[in-house]
Amino acid sequence: MSTLLPFHKTILERIHDPTNNDLLVLARGLGLRRIICTLLKIYDTPGSTVLLVNATPEEELEIGEELGIMGCRNPGLRVIGYETQNKDRQALYLSGGLFSVTSRILVVDMLQGDLPTAKVTGMLVLHAERVTPLALEAFIIRLYREKNKTGFLKGFTDQAEHISSGISPLKNIMKELQLRNVHIYPRFQEDIKKSLERRRADVVELSQHMTETMAGIHHAIIECMNSTLAELKRSYSTLDLDELTVENAYFRSFDVIVRRQLDSVWHKTGPKTKQLVSDLGVLRRLLTYLLTYDPLQFHAYLETLLATGSVTVMGVKENRSPWMISDVAHLIFDGARRRCYLGNFKPKPPPAQNDDDDGWAALDELDGIEVQAKADVRPQWLPYGLEPVLEELPKWGLLAEALQEIEGDILRIETADMTRKGPPLPGSNVVLIMTSSTRTCRVISEFLSTKDDSLPRGAQGRAMLMKRLRVYLWWKTTLARRKADGKPGFGMPDIIPGESGFKQGYPTEERGVGTQISEALKKKDREMADRNARRRRVRGGAPTPSATTRDLPGDSADAAIGTMNTEADDIAAFWQNHGESVEQPEVNIELLQFDVTELEQEFDTHYGLLAPQQTVVVRAYGGDADDRMLAELQPRFIVMYEPNMDFVRRIEVYRSSSPGLNVRVYHMIYGNSSEEHRYLAGVRKEKDAFQRLIKERGTMLLPIFEDKADARSDALIKTISTRIAGGRREVRAEPAQVIVDMREFRSSLPSLLHAASMLVIPATLTVGDYILTPDICVERKSIPDLVSSFNSGRLYTQCELMSVHYKHPVLLIEFEEDKAFSLEVVSDMKSYAKPTGKYPPKAGGSKDKDNAQPLLQSKLVLLLLSFPRLRIIWASSPHSSAEIFADLKANNAEPSPHEAIAIGAEADPDVGAGVNAAAEELLRALPGVTAKNVAYVASKIQSVRALCDMTLVEVQGILGVEPGKACFDFLHKGDQKR
Repeated sequence: MSTLLPFHKTILERIHDPTNNDLLVLARGLGLRRIICTLLKIYDTPGSTVLLVNATPEEELEIGEELGIMGCRNPGLRVIGYETQNKDRQALYLSGGLFSVTSRILVVDMLQGDLPTAKVTGMLVLHAERVTPLALEAFIIRLYREKNKTGFLKGFTDQAEHISSGISPLKNIMKELQLRNVHIYPRFQEDIKKSLERRRADVVELSQHMTETMAGIHHAIIECMNSTLAELKRSYSTLDLDELTVENAYFRSFDVIVRRQLDSVWHKTGPKTKQLVSDLGVLRRLLTYLLTYDPLQFHAYLETLLATGSVTVMGVKENRSPWMISDVAHLIFDGARRRCYLGNFKPKPPPAQNDDDDGWAALDELDGIEVQAKADVRPQWLPYGLEPVLEELPKWGLLAEALQEIEGDILRIETADMTRKGPPLPGSNVVLIMTSSTRTCRVISEFLSTKDDSLPRGAQGRAMLMKRLRVYLWWKTTLARRKADGKPGFGMPDIIPGESGFKQGYPTEERGVGTQISEALKKKDREMADRNARRRRVRGGAPTPSATTRDLPGDSADAAIGTMNTEADDIAAFWQNHGESVEQPEVNIELLQFDVTELEQEFDTHYGLLAPQQTVVVRAYGGDADDRMLAELQPRFIVMYEPNMDFVRRIEVYRSSSPGLNVRVYHMIYGNSSEEHRYLAGVRKEKDAFQRLIKERGTMLLPIFEDKADARSDALIKTISTRIAGGRREVRAEPAQVIVDMREFRSSLPSLLHAASMLVIPATLTVGDYILTPDICVERKSIPDLVSSFNSGRLYTQCELMSVHYKHPVLLIEFEEDKAFSLEVVSDMKSYAKPTGKYPPKAGGSKDKDNAQPLLQSKLVLLLLSFPRLRIIWASSPHSSAEIFADLKANNAEPSPHEAIAIGAEADPDVGAGVNAAAEELLRALPGVTAKNVAYVASKIQSVRALCDMTLVEVQGILGVEPGKACFDFLHKGDQKR
C-alpha cells in the first residue's frame, strides 16, 4: 500500500477511536478503501470480532488482498457466504477476527443466536447511502444495538450525490445507522487541498473536435432528446419534472429519476408515454456509442434499433419511437451510413482488366517505377459499387500522436539515466491508457496493433476498419438469410464466428503459419466478444424478423428501413453469385513441420517478457481497485482516453504519495460534446451535493434513539377491552412474535415487523411464509410473484396446503412502496392478463392466440371459489403489511416455532397418528383426498362412514369446492364414466 497522506492521517485520527460511532462522507477517488483497510488493520487484535457489512464480492476480494499486503494475515479477512455451513459459521464467530458477512446470512445468524452479538467488537458498514428503513442493513444495526451497547459502529460512503435528495437525507441515514457524528470531506476541504496541491502532476489537456459528420449526428441526437423531454413534460404538466433536463439525461441515473417522478402515475400512463421514457435511455446510449463505437458498429446498432422498432401487424405500425419519425432523424441514419461507405450496389461487375495491363505493370516493377500498392487493390469480397469511407474516430489519431510523443520522452529519460550518477528515478516507463469500458479497450488495442504509421492521421486504422467491414457485410448477409428462413436476428459481432478460410462463401485473406499460431492466443478475446454479443441481444439490441415495410415519403425511419433491407438483399445476392468463385487458399502441409530453432525464436517473440518501455497497458476504469494498480505499475505516463473525475483524483493521490516521481497525464476529451458536458456536470453535481450536506449538518437536530428493550417491554402491556373494567391492562406472558420463513428475508417486511417491536423468529417453513397465530398462516406475494405463481400453478398448491393445516389461510398481495396501489391497466397488461372470451378469430389470426388466458382478477376469483376459507389482504406497502399483522395478532395466542416447522413436513411423526392404516388407505383412494390433506381429513371425521353421511356443503368445507364435489359425487353416485 502507498504511504498515507496527511489528510488520510487526519481522518483516521478522528474516526479510529472504538468508543465513538462515526459516519464518513468522502469525495470519490481520495482513497476511501485505504482508510477502511487501515482501520481494519488497527482493529485486528486478538480476541476481537469485527464485521464488515454491505460489501460486494469484488470489494471483499480486493480488501482481503490489500489487508494481506499490509500484513493482516493468518487468517486476515474471512468471507462468510452461502456455502459456509451453520456449524462452521458458529465456530468462526467464536474464534474472532475480521469477517465479511452477507447481510441476509448475518440477519438470520443474529436472530437465531448463532452469532454472539454481545461479544462483537464493532461493525463497519460500507455504502452507507443505501441504508434505508427497508434495507437489511438497518435491520442488522437494530439487532446489533439491542444486545450490544458498547461496540463501535462506523459508516462509510463516497456517493454524496445519493444522499442529497429528499427532506433531510443526511439525518435519515444517520437515524437508520444510529449515529450522531458525521465527517464530511469534499475535494475542496482545506486539508485535502493542501495535501494534493503540494505535488502536482503534469497534465496535458487535449481537446479534440468531432468530425463534421459526427457533429451533425450529435446535434441531431440532442434535438431528439429535447423534443422527447418536451413531449414527456407536456403529458404530465401537473408533476414536478424540473429534474428532467438534457444535462441530467447524460447520466445513467437519469432513468431512475424519470421512473421515480412517474411512479405515482405509472399505472395510468399509456404506451406512448412509456415509449418516451424508453427512448430517453436509447438516445443517451446513442450519444455514448457515437463517441466510442467505430462507425460500422454504430451504424449496425442503428440498424438493429430500426429493425426492433418497426414491427408491423396487418400494415399498421406499432411501437414506433417518435424520435425516429422526426425531421432530424434522417441526419442520424444518413450520417451514420456516410461514415461507413458511399454508393449503391451494382448488379454487374466493372469491365475486366486488360491482360496487357499486367504485363506493363511487371515491366514497370522491373524498371523501378512505383506501382499501385497491393493494399489499394479492391478486395474480392467487396460488392461492386460500394466505396468504403470508414471514417476513424478522431481520438485514434490523437492517441497515436500522444504515444509517439511519449516514446520520444522515454528515450530521452533513458539517455539521461545512463549519464546521471546515483540511484535511478522512481517509476516505470509503462504507458497506461485508461478507458471507460472493456469494449473500448479492445478497440484501442486492435487499433494500436494494426495501425500504419506511414499513413496520415485519419487513415492509420484503415486495415482494422476494412476487417470490420468484412464482418459487417457478413453480418448483413447472415441476417438476410436468417430473415428469409424466419429465424431471429442477432447483434453485429466483433469477429466472424468460426472464421476459418471460407465462411458461407465469405472469403478471408491468406494467413501465414505465424498468424495461425497467434489466432490460438485470441481465444479468450473471442469468448469475451461472444459474451458481449449475447449481452447485447439480452438488452434488446438485436433485430427481430419483421414484415416488409412500405417506403412512405417523408418518413425517415421508413426510408432508412427500406435502404437497410435493400442493401442486405443485394449483399446476400452478391455473395451467393460470386462468393464461391473465389478460390480457397491452399495450405502447404510442409509448412507445418517446424524447425526447433525457429520455434524457440518464435516462442520468445510471442511469449517472452517485454521491456517496460515497450509495454502499453490498456485498462478500463475499475473504481477503488485503480489505486492499487497505480501503486503496482508506477507509470510515469498516463493517457486518459476518456475523462473520469474519480481517476483524476486518484492520480493526484498517487502523485502525492510518491515523492520524486514525475507523472505526465494526457487528458483527452471531445470538445463541445456530451462527453465534455457530462464531465463538467458531474463535477458540478458533486460540489453542489457536498455543499447541501455541509449546510444540513450545520442546521440538523441530532436524532435521539430509543431503547428497543424498553419499547418491547411496553409492547407486553396490552388493552383487553374498554368494556371490561374501563379497559384495564394486562401483561402478556410472552412478547408478540412472528415466525418467518428463511426465504422471506430477501424482502423488507421482516425488518419492519422487528421495528414494530415484534419478535421475529426465522425458520424453514413448508407451509406459508408468515405464521402469526396458531390458526393464521400468511403467504406473501408481490405482483410479479403473484403472476408467475398463477402461471406455474404453485399458488394453488400453496393455498391447498394452508387450507389443510390452518384454520385461517391468508394470501397477502403486497404492492411496492411509493407506487400506485393498483393492478396494471388492461391496455398495459401482458399476454397473461388479456381478457378472454369466445370471440371470432381475427383475419389471419389463430383461434388459440385470440382466446387468451383470463384476467388476473378472474384467476383470483377462481382461487377463492376453490378455497372458500382463503382470505386475501391487499397491502399498499410493506409498512401497511406490518400494521395489518399487528392487528391480526391482537388478542390471539402466539405461535409455536416447533409446531410451525413440523406442519407439512414429510418426516412429522404426529401426522396420521391414531388412524387405522386400512382406513387411511381407503381415504387416499377417494377423489379429492391426497397425501397432503389426508391427515387434515382424518382429523375432521371419526370414520369413513361419517364422511359418507355428510352433505355436499360439509364435504366441500373440508376438501374445498371442486375436490369436495368430486368426492361427494363418487360416494353417492359412483364412477359414472364407466
